[in-house]
Amino acid sequence: MSETPAVVAIVGRPNVGKSTFFNRLVGRHTAIVEDIPGVTRDRNYGLASFRGFRFLAIDTGGFEPISEDGLLQQMREQAQVAVEEADAVIFLTSIQDGLNPGDEEIYRYLSCHKKPIFVAANKMDHPSHDTQIAEFYQLGVEHVYGVSAAHTRGLEDLLEAIHEQVPLDYTDPEASTQVRVAVIGKPNAGKSSLINGLLGEERMVVDSQAGTTRDPVDSLCSHESKEYLLVDTAGIRRKGRVTQKIETYSIVSALKTMERSDVVLLVIDATEGVTEQVLRIGGYALDRKKAIVLVVNKWDLAVQGEIALRNVPRQLEPQRLQAAMTTELRERLEFLGFAPLVFVSAKTGKRITQIFQKIDEVYLQYTRRVSTADLNTVLEMIVRKHPPPAKSGRATKVFYGTQVSVSPPTFVMVSNHPEKLNYSYERYFLNQLRYHFGFEGTPLHLIWRGRERKQN
Repeated sequence: MSETPAVVAIVGRPNVGKSTFFNRLVGRHTAIVEDIPGVTRDRNYGLASFRGFRFLAIDTGGFEPISEDGLLQQMREQAQVAVEEADAVIFLTSIQDGLNPGDEEIYRYLSCHKKPIFVAANKMDHPSHDTQIAEFYQLGVEHVYGVSAAHTRGLEDLLEAIHEQVPLDYTDPEASTQVRVAVIGKPNAGKSSLINGLLGEERMVVDSQAGTTRDPVDSLCSHESKEYLLVDTAGIRRKGRVTQKIETYSIVSALKTMERSDVVLLVIDATEGVTEQVLRIGGYALDRKKAIVLVVNKWDLAVQGEIALRNVPRQLEPQRLQAAMTTELRERLEFLGFAPLVFVSAKTGKRITQIFQKIDEVYLQYTRRVSTADLNTVLEMIVRKHPPPAKSGRATKVFYGTQVSVSPPTFVMVSNHPEKLNYSYERYFLNQLRYHFGFEGTPLHLIWRGRERKQN
């Protein structure tokens, strides 16, 4: 089975139901769903599963090929990049709108890419719509799949057809003695230079132009008798001067890389700080529950005053500059507060070996298991310090807890009223677990369950 998930892009005109369709595939509701053309202005990414196999689904912005509107033009460019990166394309149309010139132009564009295209007529919410599917065969396709994303109708037939033509046989990497490390970050943050520094050799093409890493490169290295598999972000390609295209490639490839990693090195350009793209990629790393190290690269340039951060003065001696930069990064990346920071220069080699130390530390915490006895001792202290919210005047109790898995550490807590344990209390609970056990560098997963009643 492949270690990298296949990529399936969902493309179509605005308002044909792509976001609802995407939500059905990935089993969550993250994309904005609203009946306004162009409401999904960016791409959403998520792992979808079908009969035990997983693939990466991309929900693109509306593809409006005949519009000159600036926003729709930008959305079109982003959708085009998603198509170029995909292994297969679901071309979603609307049975309620019928076939129109926009659909025909999109299909002509897709046909040029020589990739499997699956035409699906969405919004078939009523049996009376079945007779309306015939007109979509005017596109010259062998089969049109009638689906209703709102009611899950026809989705299994469509996914079965995709599975027959596209290898979806992705599986999580098997456990090994090697720590798999994904190196991610925005283009030109110095990822390849960083890997060259860790390897101690010029293994990758390094260029000042953003996006010179064109293909996935895995590099095996050892440090103090330990092995590491370093994976550079794949697929960041120069496509003209369109920033959105480079950004799309970096995010898609970062997601694919993270899926087969244990530890994520999020590389941040010290001269730029935390950009919107860094925030987004960091969010995806957190969503995938990987151990994380924040690597601030190009520190040699920062100490020379080459920084563009509003809240960090340029002319500071290195120690004060690092303190100011740490404060800035912690405020901007508050959701990654558990991740350690290391300031390095891939160019000069300064502090490069500290990265191995941080990888070892966070991987140890990522795979750490706490005994049930120790966990419940701490649980009792946590609840005593701040009892959970009551329900209708009756106390909410947390009876006991246990760790059920690692990578990341996952805990099940049993309560008489788990529905009352809201986000605020869960955050308090997780912070207390970190206070007592550490868990630096790793996200934690907490599951609340009700107590099963004994039956007579």
